[in-house]
Amino acid sequence: MKNRIIFFGTPEFAAFQLRYLIKEGFNIVGVVTTPDRPKGRGRKLQACEVKETALAHNIPVLEPNNLKSEEFNEELIALKPDLQVVVAFRMLPEKVWKLPNMGTINLHASLLPNYRGAAPINHTIINGEEKSGVSTFLLKHEIDTGNILLQKEVDIDPNDNAGDLHDKLMQAGAPLLAETIRGLFSNEITPVDQQDLINKENISPKHAPKIFKDDCKLSLSQPVAALHNKIRGLSPYPGAFFDISYLDKPAVLKIYKSELLDEGPKLGSGKLEFWEKKLVLGLENGVIALEMVQISGKQRMSGREFANGFQLNKIIFSS
Repeated sequence: MKNRIIFFGTPEFAAFQLRYLIKEGFNIVGVVTTPDRPKGRGRKLQACEVKETALAHNIPVLEPNNLKSEEFNEELIALKPDLQVVVAFRMLPEKVWKLPNMGTINLHASLLPNYRGAAPINHTIINGEEKSGVSTFLLKHEIDTGNILLQKEVDIDPNDNAGDLHDKLMQAGAPLLAETIRGLFSNEITPVDQQDLINKENISPKHAPKIFKDDCKLSLSQPVAALHNKIRGLSPYPGAFFDISYLDKPAVLKIYKSELLDEGPKLGSGKLEFWEKKLVLGLENGVIALEMVQISGKQRMSGREFANGFQLNKIIFSS
């Protein structure tokens, strides 16, 4: 009899893993996800990607509002899981993650113990890392601190943004997750305590807390490379931005793509110029090309389109 697995997840990153596990023949006896939410202009209720995947494969779906409820716990018990798998989901109560005999594992989008937290992909790019990866680990009380099972390293290209790294890690995660499950069922994996790893390799783990609006603000005083990395790390979502005024009205200028220049015009801080077919912004310690931008009330546009449509000398940067 095949081992029984319950899968927890919500977004496409998780749905990709679920589809892979189904394709590999794992016995997914139930899926836990979030209730349908209103989306789009019509605000119609819409299922998340994980629910759509489960329904397409006739897998029972649980959509609890309260993960601590006795009703939900009884539904899980009735599914008789040997193992639970969590990918991009909420924090689970202890009685939930302790339910299966083999425990509950998580797929995390970083090389633990680095970048524990809600936004590992964003912070990895913001910090200018050249490598990232995915980790599988056993859940425990403190978030993202459980014993590591397996890891897979992924290279980050110089111009990768958070969306690019998301896709790379999504692709790398699926076979790693399958390998982890097989290894657990065959008792071929020796878990590694994260604290032992920290002590042995003298690591000071970098953190990845949730990104808030204030974290997305850009400043003209930032070093050029740091500003470029912040733009990459917050693109395509939520988007890094400058507070500006245009024609004496307050506005926001989001920057979705930038380019480091080997050479450029000499510009004062906060000055914009269309130079050599590029929209270039002067910073306190250099210049940077803005390749994809969006000003309040308008659609995203290229730097060229922005330069053609707006009076660059009427844009005032607040910092």
